[in-house]
Amino acid sequence: MNFRLNARRTWMAATVAVLAALPLTSVLAAPFASDRITVRTEGAGPDVVLIPGLNSSPRAWASTVAALPGYRYHLVQVAGFAGQPAGGNKEGTVAAPVADEIVRYIRESHLKQPAVIGHSMGGTIGMMLASRHPDALSRLMVVDMYPFLGTFFAGPGATPAKVEAVADGIAAGMRAATPEQRSTRASETIVSMVNTEAMRPGALDDSMRSDPDVGSRAFRELIVTNLIPELQKISVPVTVLYVQPKSVPLPAEQFDAVYRSAYAPVTNLTLKRIPDSAHFIMWDQPQRFQAEVKAFLPAR
Repeated sequence: MNFRLNARRTWMAATVAVLAALPLTSVLAAPFASDRITVRTEGAGPDVVLIPGLNSSPRAWASTVAALPGYRYHLVQVAGFAGQPAGGNKEGTVAAPVADEIVRYIRESHLKQPAVIGHSMGGTIGMMLASRHPDALSRLMVVDMYPFLGTFFAGPGATPAKVEAVADGIAAGMRAATPEQRSTRASETIVSMVNTEAMRPGALDDSMRSDPDVGSRAFRELIVTNLIPELQKISVPVTVLYVQPKSVPLPAEQFDAVYRSAYAPVTNLTLKRIPDSAHFIMWDQPQRFQAEVKAFLPAR
């Protein structure tokens, strides 16, 4: 009996000593909680934060994650998209507060300047991170996102008032759509954004299960948000992969010049056009995309 009692006391003393030696944050840190995003991790290695686009989900990254092991991927899901409850995104803007939440996640999870990759709206969020919180990340990849969509929707040189009016009209039209109209529009949009037919059902499922109100407000925000003046604040390396939509009938050289001009304030910039692809480059040109991501990520 005395032997068992002494052994138990010895075990308890050793356990207390181990806990006492741990940093206080290791003992008390609570799991990250947010009403705007959820994050799940896959793999082990250098940290990489992956941010999907409007009405999308982490399924956009599945083939990339599978093809490039050796990293710890942090897959962000925005509340209100792809079947997730709207939570804190049920009113107001979406992209900017989500960017703030991702920064909080990075800091509370004690990530040391992870690489960040954002697709579409995720690219906008990535630019917000890099310009407003430059110490939070080590590098940024923007996948097919322009820093001021108002240029495309309201025309080059449009006044802020005109951009606002155009954005308000688009958002109102999205909110007023019947379920049948929404389904038709979503199908047409996915066809234009995904050339690879086998990948369209998943993208359409994410879109149709997204909250229409969250999506309309987020889309309006993307149109009116001009990040070009903020790009000069970005100090980390930035890689931009982009495609020319079939709906933009400009000569390739002219379209490339538009992108170069917009991203010119970025000091350390790699700008690459991806041919023969629609918006979801990771699905339409997976091998090229994975090669670009591999070159972009830090060594394992």
